[in-house]
Amino acid sequence: MKLELKPEFIEKYKTLTDFKEFETIINTPLRKCIRINTLKKSVEEIKKQLEYLNLKSIPWFKEGFFVESEEKTLGNLYEHKVGYIFVQEAASMIPPVILDPKKEDTILDACAAPGSKSTQIAQMINNQGIIIANDKTTSRIKALSANMQRMGVTNTIITISDVRKISHPFTKILLDAPCSSTGTIRGFNQKTIKTVKTYKPNLIKSIAGIQKNLIKHAYGILEPKGTLVYSTCSLEPEEDEGIIQHLLESTSAKLERPDLKIKSQINLEYDKEYSSELKKCIKLWPQVYDTQGFFIAKIRKP
Repeated sequence: MKLELKPEFIEKYKTLTDFKEFETIINTPLRKCIRINTLKKSVEEIKKQLEYLNLKSIPWFKEGFFVESEEKTLGNLYEHKVGYIFVQEAASMIPPVILDPKKEDTILDACAAPGSKSTQIAQMINNQGIIIANDKTTSRIKALSANMQRMGVTNTIITISDVRKISHPFTKILLDAPCSSTGTIRGFNQKTIKTVKTYKPNLIKSIAGIQKNLIKHAYGILEPKGTLVYSTCSLEPEEDEGIIQHLLESTSAKLERPDLKIKSQINLEYDKEYSSELKKCIKLWPQVYDTQGFFIAKIRKP
């Protein structure tokens, strides 16, 4: 079966990317991926245990792997239940890598649930440093807490709050913002169909308004010389390039080019007001690496 895309969606995305390639890939099921949790086991041990999954390395995170076998129930594996692995999409592993956490950092994961990136950050600094994993929804906090316990994370404090009410300063902040999720459109499944059906230009504008408020507040509580990573699983310029453009125009924020060799397609031509500085961001289209679509910006406070 083929996804029934709205005319306004088709018209817009024809201006953003190679639509033929894009349409082909979004009608293809998403590849499964796992992250091996080195807080509990070594990569070598788990690769040996899960050899039958035919694991292939994800280029931007050495503990991340594409699952090339036909295994459909990764969440039911023993290794998942005891926290040796986390079922995590490949593109979503990029923001923590760009954040580059260190053990001396105080880190805020502003919209943390269900915890894939928080637990990845904890793994990257070997349960050192301090992480505040925040979310504002009680039901999502339950999943976040369960994943923290399952993965053996001990350096993280979970908070329930609208991030705009947090005033404590941090050296590093990850803002994986709530978004329209257009980058997650892959294959003919319930989640994808819902995202396609609910797509509306006015909804995008409404979400972008919230994102502008979130990123300005996050930048405000970032310490001088600190790093803010903004990311979305959206491919909409209003939620991606437009948000960073707004931040650059309204604050002292500076963009840094991530030290990652990833093919990126930024849509500068979408708005004549967009700065060429936005080329320093990463926009990962799903047809490039056969992943979800993702947008990531690395921001430095002078």
